[in-house]
Formats: sequence, C-alpha cells, structure tokens
Amino acid sequence: MTYSMGRTRTLRLLTYAAVILFVLALLMDFFYVGPEKEQGEAQRIFYVHLGSFLGAFLAFGAAVVAGIMYLFRGNNPKWDTLGLAGVEIGLGLSTITIITGMAWARPIWNTWWTWDPRLTSITIMWLAYAAYMMLRAGLDDPERRMRFAAVYGILAFTSVLYTIIIIRIRPDTIHPVVAGPTQADPEGGFQITGRIRDTLFFNLVTFGVMTVVLLWYRIRLENLSQSIARRKMQLLADS
Repeated sequence: MTYSMGRTRTLRLLTYAAVILFVLALLMDFFYVGPEKEQGEAQRIFYVHLGSFLGAFLAFGAAVVAGIMYLFRGNNPKWDTLGLAGVEIGLGLSTITIITGMAWARPIWNTWWTWDPRLTSITIMWLAYAAYMMLRAGLDDPERRMRFAAVYGILAFTSVLYTIIIIRIRPDTIHPVVAGPTQADPEGGFQITGRIRDTLFFNLVTFGVMTVVLLWYRIRLENLSQSIARRKMQLLADS
C-alpha cells in the first residue's frame, strides 16, 4: 500500500508536535508546577497518570468507532485495522495508567495496590482488552475474526465507562476524583490551583495528540505487514 506525500508530511508534523508537547509537558510536571501541599512531590505522577488514561480512553473509543463502521459499512478491512490499533495502543496506555497509579499509591496510601473499586474496575478493563487480543489470535478465519473483533471492541468499551463512573457513584472508594461530583471521601485528594490546572490540561492535550500519532503509525505498520503478506503469497503462487 502506498501513502500520499501529503499524509506522510502531516504524520511527520504531528510526530514532531507530539515530541515537543511531551518534552514541554515533562518540564511543566517537574519545574512549572510546585509540590502539592497535601501530597507533596508524589502528586506530579498524577499528570502522566491522567494523561495516559485519557489516551487509553481515546484509543478504545477508536476501536468502538471502528467496530460500528465495520458492521454497518460493508465489512471493510480498514476498520478492522483501526480497531486492532485502538486496542493495542489502549492496552499500552492503560498499562502506563496502572503502573503510575501504583507508583502514586505507595507514598500516598502506603501500599502499591489495594482492591479499591476504581483499581478493581481498571483491572477488569485491562483484562477485557487483553482477552480481545488472545481471542482474536485464536480465530483463523479472517472474516469471522474481523466480525468478532468488531462486536467485542464495542462491548468491551462498557468496562471503560464503568471505570469512569465507579468513583462517582461508590461512596467507599478512596481514589480521588479530579473533576465532577463524587459520593466518596477520597484519601489523597488535592486542591486544583491555577498551575496544577494548567499542567493537567497541557498533559491531557499532549497525550491526546500522542494517541493520534501512535494510532496512525500502528495502522501504517499493519497495512505494510498485510501488503508484505499478500506479496509473499503471490510470489509463492507464481513459483
């Protein structure tokens, strides 16, 4: 598969933008915003933690769009490619979310892990999408695999929504809520000052751009892999 020079140039510019934004975001995390008065230095982890979760949300959301388009727009394999890319990128970013959450929990909650409703829900979310990858790999028929992946990608997004909603409706969660109402009394909450708000917003934008770039590269890689596979089969058939 060939790519137009315009698309390649756009992707290159987005890549440069993502790298610059990421460097600036790190500088803001470490130097622009000071230690939070309750959490101290540990609160800096939250910017990457929330940013990576937003990226995972966008990637898994792309898999939902891909699944819907595949089912209702004539079974076009390009939507399956987008769905696969969304799940893979989302899994990677949600892994970062879990790891940074554990790093934050150790100084704040004095434990690496506790089965809080939010932590339990994000574990369920991660396992749901890990199962997508394993079950997809177990199906040999391409059409059946793509149809299954489309349906599963849509249904699995309920685990993402559950992860977002749970800390706003469960009074027994100790996970802090950055925005929106909650019935809980979290351990490790913090006051959002002007610099904290600016840094948080900048990190969210950064991870949003990074997610788009990663999805684009993953799609190109998958298209190239499929092109090589088709070429290989053609050469074998001609020999």
